[in-house]
Amino acid sequence: MKRILLIRHGQTDWNVEGRWQGHLDQPLNATGMEQAQALAEYLRDRPIDAIYSSDLARARVTAEQIAETHGLTVKTDPRWREQDLGVFQGLNDFRDQRQVRGTKCANWRENYLDYAPPEAETRRVMQGAPSRPTVTSSPHESGTDVAVVSHGGTIRVLLYKFFGDEILRRSVHNTSISIIETDGKTQKLIETAVTPHLID
Repeated sequence: MKRILLIRHGQTDWNVEGRWQGHLDQPLNATGMEQAQALAEYLRDRPIDAIYSSDLARARVTAEQIAETHGLTVKTDPRWREQDLGVFQGLNDFRDQRQVRGTKCANWRENYLDYAPPEAETRRVMQGAPSRPTVTSSPHESGTDVAVVSHGGTIRVLLYKFFGDEILRRSVHNTSISIIETDGKTQKLIETAVTPHLID
């Protein structure tokens, strides 16, 4: 059996401000780097033999902390990016969206997979990006664990694909770990967005 560790990147200033990042390339802030280092130390003894990451800096730098403790090289892939949020990128959550764009935010929640902000992609399109199901369904490496460092929206959509509506009630915090166990055909959710390496 293969275990896939789906990990959200560390904190950025825009996370603190409540701004939607999407494809915009925001760096980790000081807290985010501390989170990534704590995560790497927590995972030090896990038998991770491959690390994939979004190519955006906040995910890549988080992944590099884990890679350093395991003597691995991060395999970046833009298909692990956050959803392209179009004109919503850089806006402050739903407040700016209502004020600046006049979009009904109910559409975002009620049509979860198929609603897209202007100039953006839908979650269904993001869900079908080839790298995501490939990593989950095909055990490429010989070892036990594969780590994938990505983004909150991307992780949520992938978990929704396999495990349904229950996932939408869970928060995916910075550097949280969700673990899927797979035999290449079926998937079992072992952990959802846990952060045992962080101290309140």
